[in-house]
Amino acid sequence: MASRLLHRLRHALASDGPGEAAAGPEAEQFPESSELEDDDAEGLSSRLSGTLSFTSAEDDPDEDDEDDEAGPDSLPSGDGTSGEDAERSPPPDGQRGSQLLARQLQDFWKKSRNTLVPQRLLFEVTSANVVKDPPSKYVLYTLAVMGPGPPDRQPAQISRRYSDFERLHRNLQRQFRGPMAAISFPRKRLRRNFTAETIARRSRAFEQFLSHLQAVPELRHAPDLQDFFVLPELRRAQSLTCTGLYREALALWANAWQLQTQLGTPSGPDRPLVTLAGLAVCHQELEDPGEARACSEKALQLLGDKRPHPFLAPFLEAHVRLSWRLGLDKRQTEAQLQSLQEAGLTPIPPPSLKELLIKEVLD
Repeated sequence: MASRLLHRLRHALASDGPGEAAAGPEAEQFPESSELEDDDAEGLSSRLSGTLSFTSAEDDPDEDDEDDEAGPDSLPSGDGTSGEDAERSPPPDGQRGSQLLARQLQDFWKKSRNTLVPQRLLFEVTSANVVKDPPSKYVLYTLAVMGPGPPDRQPAQISRRYSDFERLHRNLQRQFRGPMAAISFPRKRLRRNFTAETIARRSRAFEQFLSHLQAVPELRHAPDLQDFFVLPELRRAQSLTCTGLYREALALWANAWQLQTQLGTPSGPDRPLVTLAGLAVCHQELEDPGEARACSEKALQLLGDKRPHPFLAPFLEAHVRLSWRLGLDKRQTEAQLQSLQEAGLTPIPPPSLKELLIKEVLD
């Protein structure tokens, strides 16, 4: 999407060029096609050249062994850069491009956050790397996700492969035939899955695919789309937390919380609470009781007086203990916890947040 903003900026600066024709109703709803023109593919190849990492067909005889099933590709051919050329591209260009991305998205939201028009998420593929995991090989696309918020906030990130996007598309088509009929998706290829041209075209197509899904309220609130954005990060963060890798887990919990905040719709009945529990546990284990208490306090605000919610007593107990450690007032939460225990709604002592995280099944 940042490339689209730059495209508009270039047109605005070209004072001697003719204005663009007004788009029809269908074009307003879906402003871009998921199929790329040749010049778009070439420009995107150049933008991603510093971050793409893959081998050319001459270097790797198994070029077309990507785990996608064979089939025709709907993307038109173009003059994209070859895989070998992209591999030789100097890294500083890609680094400069990724550094510009955050500033471009932040500037866009800074200018538009006070408007009355509902703001959509912006998506940008910042890197696409070939992963060899014998016997399979696939491309992992990393997308920056930027939504409304402070202009200095860094974009959240997700990393997905073609099969993840394809599964999302298939599930949504099955549930929402009408809205999905107008949304394009790059079909599978028989060969040349790892060339710079194919990767660049798919990168742009995935950006537009997610943007189009976000433009339709019925699809934006679909559980499958929420799962696509959040569930892999939550599962990985839970696994790292349970094995004691708290610093690595903390980054994933924070990214998952930012994604849920930007999506603006519940990604599951208890997922925000699970995320806050993960953040609180990691901050506590990393000797940051202030942040751990803030996460517990935020969770208690979300819970309100949901009795007997399984997370209520553990968050109350954590808040009491952290408040005592920091020398802060704990009387209100202490009274709430005592009330639950006297009513027989929670054991004495209640389970810890870490125990809940270990037992929680994320599906």
